[in-house]
Amino acid sequence: MKICSNCVMPETSETLIFSENNKCSVCTQIENKGKIDWKHRSKLLDKLIEQHRGKYDYDCIVPFSGGKDSTFTLWYLVVKMKIRPLVIRFDHNFYRDNVEKNNERTLSILGVDFINYKSNFELVKKTMLESLIRRGDFCWHCHVGIAAVPINFAIEKKIPLIFYGEPSAEYSSFYNYDDFEELNVEKFNKISNLGINAEDMYEMLKSRYPNEKFDLKDFKSYMFPNQRELNLNKIKAAYLGNYIPWDVRKQVDIIRKELNWKGDEVEGIPKKYDYEKIECMMQGVRDYIKYLKRGFGRTAHLSSIDIRNKRLTREEGLEITKLHDGKKPRSLD
Repeated sequence: MKICSNCVMPETSETLIFSENNKCSVCTQIENKGKIDWKHRSKLLDKLIEQHRGKYDYDCIVPFSGGKDSTFTLWYLVVKMKIRPLVIRFDHNFYRDNVEKNNERTLSILGVDFINYKSNFELVKKTMLESLIRRGDFCWHCHVGIAAVPINFAIEKKIPLIFYGEPSAEYSSFYNYDDFEELNVEKFNKISNLGINAEDMYEMLKSRYPNEKFDLKDFKSYMFPNQRELNLNKIKAAYLGNYIPWDVRKQVDIIRKELNWKGDEVEGIPKKYDYEKIECMMQGVRDYIKYLKRGFGRTAHLSSIDIRNKRLTREEGLEITKLHDGKKPRSLD
């Protein structure tokens, strides 16, 4: 299996392209990130916000889980940009107690309005099994809900500007930093839904459970609007990381200090990464399944980020990846 000559990501990581000297495309993207005129991009952010400020009930919607990226995004927009957001959380039913406490502190300190949307858990369980069988990934409802629910709220409440956090160019090569990513139909189908839309899932469950009654209305929250709807409602689902340089370690330090945000232990990764993927109690199992499918886990991903940011040598990354990736998590039982 080919592994990047700069980081520790293998060729089985989707979207990676390797150069002649075996450097992966994400490492090249991160190197090029330093050549971006971030002052200019900051001015573009100012312009985008001013186009929407004060024109609706809220200036924007911020999709929020309470993880490191959405917490920093919310803090930055409220404190630095003085924006008035409506905070929307898709509740996937597996939030950890520590994250709930983090969220209470964050929302209280920042003084923002918050909507929590929680889906029918009986339906969630059936979609989890179906997507596991068909895609080897039980998180279809989460991938789709995180994307579709805030967009649907934006249309319903006529708040066209939405801010997500990190762009995918930070971790994959679906897009690079020359692209100003937006969450639209193309990106939703390419990245979010595992090739299964809500109508597909509805038909799949009807077929698997012929004696149970399903209503397409129950899948409404998982239905992503078509591009015409997005255009008519002037939806702009932007990524903050396209306008400011994204540095997870520095951002975690900020939210720890400003919001008393606390990390947590996640199975299968070193304790020093206690800020990563702390939202879901199923994360260790999910990472283990990825290791079985692709031959690498969360530690390879995290150590590669540190290598690209000159915080870790490749040799150190290989060592900790070998030590932590691929271990069966206790929670699987």
